[in-house]
Parts: sequence; C-alpha cells; structure tokens
Amino acid sequence: MSVPLDLDQLQSFCAIADCGSFTEAARRVNKTQSAVSMQIKRLEERLGHALLSRDGRGVRLTQHGEALYARARKMLKINAEIMDEFSDDELAGVIRFGLPDDYAVRLLPVILSSFQKTHPKITLDVRCASSEDLLEGMRRGRYDLICFTQGAGREYGEVFRTEPMFWVAAQGGQALNMDPMPIAGGQPCQWKDNAMEVLERVGRDYRVVYTSSNALAIASAVLTDLAVGFLPESALQPGMLAISEDRNLPRLRDAEIALMRASHGYGGIFDALAKHIIRSMGNLDTQDSLPIAAE
Repeated sequence: MSVPLDLDQLQSFCAIADCGSFTEAARRVNKTQSAVSMQIKRLEERLGHALLSRDGRGVRLTQHGEALYARARKMLKINAEIMDEFSDDELAGVIRFGLPDDYAVRLLPVILSSFQKTHPKITLDVRCASSEDLLEGMRRGRYDLICFTQGAGREYGEVFRTEPMFWVAAQGGQALNMDPMPIAGGQPCQWKDNAMEVLERVGRDYRVVYTSSNALAIASAVLTDLAVGFLPESALQPGMLAISEDRNLPRLRDAEIALMRASHGYGGIFDALAKHIIRSMGNLDTQDSLPIAAE
C-alpha cells in the first residue's frame, strides 16, 4: 500500500505556486525557507518528478507541477472541511481580506459590517485596491481572501456573480456630448482597455483625460463632468447616469465578480467570510437601489 501524501508538504507546494517565490511562500506558511525547500525536495522524490522550475523571474510550475496543483488544492479544501465538521471551537481569528475600491463605497458598509456583527471574534484586516493590485498582492502572500473583478480569458477565481458594465456620466452633464468624448479609467485597468477597444470598433472618437489607480478619483471625475466612465452595476453611485447603447456607445463586456483564496484559505473563518459575501451579493437588489437614470 502506497504511503499517503503529506498535507503539510502540499500546503507549502501550493503556497510556492501561488506566490511564485520560496521566500514569500515560507513567510505564508510560517516556516524557514530551508524547511520549505526540504519539503519540496521530499515531495518531488515521493512523486518521482520535478514540480517546480526556477527562472530569472521566479518559480514556475512544471507540467507535473500543474497536474498536482489543482488536485492538491482540492485535498487541502477537503481536509479543512473535515476538520470543521468535527470541531466544536467558536470561529475566531484574523482574515486579511482585499476588496476592489470601486465596490468599497456600496458594499463595504453593507456586507462586512453585518459579518462583524454575526462573527464578533473574527477580525477583518481589509484593504481596498484595484483588482490588478489585489491579484498581485495575493501572489505575494499579502491576502488570505480577495474579491475582485475578472474579465474574459482571466479565469483566476471562483466566479459567483456576473453583472453588466455601464457607461456612466454625470446627470445633466455635457461630457457625453463632447467630440472627442473624454473618458476616465484606471491604470492598469482591463475595463479601460475594453472601453477603448469597443469605441475604436464603432469609430467613436475619444481621448483619455483622466487616469488614476483610485476608483473614487475616477468616480469624482465622472460626477464633476470631467469625463465619461464605466463601472459594474454594483459600483454605481448617486448622481451617475447610465448610458444606453443608442447613444453610439457599444455594450461593454460583463464583469465577473470572483473570490480567490490563498492555498490555506479554506474551512473555518475563511469559509464563513466567503459564504457571507456570496450570499450577501446574491441578495443585493441593484434594480431597486440603482442610483442612476435612463436617458
């Protein structure tokens, strides 16, 4: 009978795959770098194949490493679920949680405040940033769980909500009627890339007049009529006007809202937060509360 794989070794392996670095992975799993290196050596010897390859930019998975990674994550998830099933301990601990700043205004007070009331012994260390920065932070081991928006061909996380992207302008403003049309977007920003792509496709002249990595700054540019912007449904704010397609503004790609967990982010406090976010956003009635007007 073959010897079962060591879950601790798999935890370290997944941490390296997530971070792309032995140093960051060691910090995440609270071990020395030499201890993590020894774990990987033993795991590779156990399986008879190289799992990781070092290059000038860090560490990447080999073909065998790719095959192991998804299965290892499943094993860690199942292990956490089993431990939860037989645990009588009250949920407590700290979660490093990342949230896109374009959702922070509407979702942070509603969703996270209610979570703190139902789970008073779980402390949330919340950081707001762009989805791109959140993904980079996850790779560097800075988060346990992030909520982010992903676009076509970027299947990073567990998608739990899909919603339309809207062109938005200030109610009663003139930016929408200018030629070329001024637009505001993030940097870096997949949605700005998509917006410029579809505008060029239909021959609508535009110029990027406002760029910021801060979503609130972009929203301010829209609300003060400096530019036209684009936001997912859940991030719309009072004073914004959603623009219909008959204004020569083509439909934007839908936004996929997803969760991504660190390799240790299963079971217990992590599942409690993930389930709360999915449930809360599933019940979010944007149609009744949309702060926009039709034109």
